[in-house]
Amino acid sequence: MLGHETATVATGTTGRDEVFQVEEHGIDPIPDAERHGSAKDVFWLWFGSNLTFTYVINGALAVAFGLSFWQATAVVVLGGLSFLAIGAAGLGGVRTGTATLVISRAAFGRRGNWPAGLLNWIVSIGYTVVNTVVGTLALEAFLADLGWSGGHASRAAALAVTLALTFAVALWGHATVQFAERWMAYVLAVGFAVLVVLVLPGADTSAPAAAPGAAGWSLAFVVMLAGPFSYLPMPADYTRYLPRTTSLKAVTRSAALGGFLSSVALGIAGVAAATQADMTDAVAGAESLLPGWFRPLFLALVLGGSVTNSIITLYSSSLNLQVLGIPWSRARAIVISAAVTAAGSLGALFLTDFTTSLLSFLSLLIIVFAPWGGVFLADMVLRRCTYDSAGLHADAGGPYWYRSGWHPAGLAALLAGLVFSALTCDSELWTGPLVAPLGGADLTLLGAAVSALVYVLLTRGRVAPHRP
Repeated sequence: MLGHETATVATGTTGRDEVFQVEEHGIDPIPDAERHGSAKDVFWLWFGSNLTFTYVINGALAVAFGLSFWQATAVVVLGGLSFLAIGAAGLGGVRTGTATLVISRAAFGRRGNWPAGLLNWIVSIGYTVVNTVVGTLALEAFLADLGWSGGHASRAAALAVTLALTFAVALWGHATVQFAERWMAYVLAVGFAVLVVLVLPGADTSAPAAAPGAAGWSLAFVVMLAGPFSYLPMPADYTRYLPRTTSLKAVTRSAALGGFLSSVALGIAGVAAATQADMTDAVAGAESLLPGWFRPLFLALVLGGSVTNSIITLYSSSLNLQVLGIPWSRARAIVISAAVTAAGSLGALFLTDFTTSLLSFLSLLIIVFAPWGGVFLADMVLRRCTYDSAGLHADAGGPYWYRSGWHPAGLAALLAGLVFSALTCDSELWTGPLVAPLGGADLTLLGAAVSALVYVLLTRGRVAPHRP
């Protein structure tokens, strides 16, 4: 028996996936006859969506934690390699034709998937807020350069424009998202390449006066990996339309290369900028290093980058809501995510200090995504990315029903990873009790390894590829 998620989309529709047409599919399996595209599509998606100024901020934070130019650059490069996991996480979409958070029912159970799905929706909305705020501040500065510095009025107008650009593309759906990411990538890649050329030559590559220590290294890794790890619940959302015959190796390589190139290039730009200017206000700090003729273009780049990233997180959040049981189409569900994003952005822009909020948010992101990703990826490997597609959508019964819809092994492994991450987290909002005994090191990332190991031990011999 299939759940409401198929019926809400498929009744009386053609299921078309066309640019500037509202996508009619949601988390229901994409029929083979409607699949299209190739592995190169995911390259442009991850390349374009990661041409965002957030990575410049992350690179600057690594230097703020006490790392030298070369040390911070090494962290940026290693962080970029994590996109291999993001690419691999999308393979289930090719095999099943459905979204990541539907596939994760295999690891957590039909009902057990709900709590993790809710956490992932909250954090994905948080990341959308972060990028929306960055874009809003850039547009506000651009308006000020044009002579309109109207205080709260100009900031509110900038927020409205940023949200509108994001919402319009995400509302249309998959084909328009792919189209927008690709063409915006062409423009943003040229602009950000100029930024790198202008900022990199002035970098101070000398060693810092004092070594960063375990705390500096670990915090830099946590911040750098927060971005890639935040994508773990969504890669299959963008591979579910690919034909089943698409090479899984090509999908992994394309996604990994796209995310790696953009995140590493901008991360190194942030590292270089932080060795030359005060990056407490990252947009203003980077802008101070640029010639006057490029500053308006720079602000446009920041805005464009924030929009490209927010588009995919907002789009995926609408699928996430369907997974949580919202009985609406994807296009209607996205209105909820957009409204919450708007409210969160208003709070970040008018009620709190944004830099402090950003650091706190990035530090806590990994507590959720690392353990969840560990369980999901471990389950995917054990099943060799082969699932019972009908069972993933069954309301009751089937191979993923487990104990009344809950998979004890998956939930126990997730809890183990969450506890470990919480105990070893060092952030503005929470410092785990094990941080001090560890010399200030933040080992939150290892929550993924802990949850994966626990899951493998608990499911030994009981989790295997689906055999029709």
